[in-house]
Amino acid sequence: MLEAGQRVRVRDDWPETRGPCHIRTPHYLRGEIGTVERHLGDFPNPEDLAFARPAPAKALYHVRFDLPMHWPEGRAGDALVVEIFEHWLEAA
Repeated sequence: MLEAGQRVRVRDDWPETRGPCHIRTPHYLRGEIGTVERHLGDFPNPEDLAFARPAPAKALYHVRFDLPMHWPEGRAGDALVVEIFEHWLEAA
């Protein structure tokens, strides 16, 4: 389990190039580094549910990304918080 304050990188993976899929991870954050805010709970994997496959529970986190790093119009202290499943995250 990931801990609040832990730096993580969103996997730079593009499964949509390998065939039909359902992805909840924003493409613009793939490969980017953020900070775990908190664990939201464990939920069935929507990437499997979308295709009526067995969906094991996966940990879901709020991950914070500093806006100036991603959007030039962001100001110091601005942040984007996104829900991302653990299987999309790796240690930064």
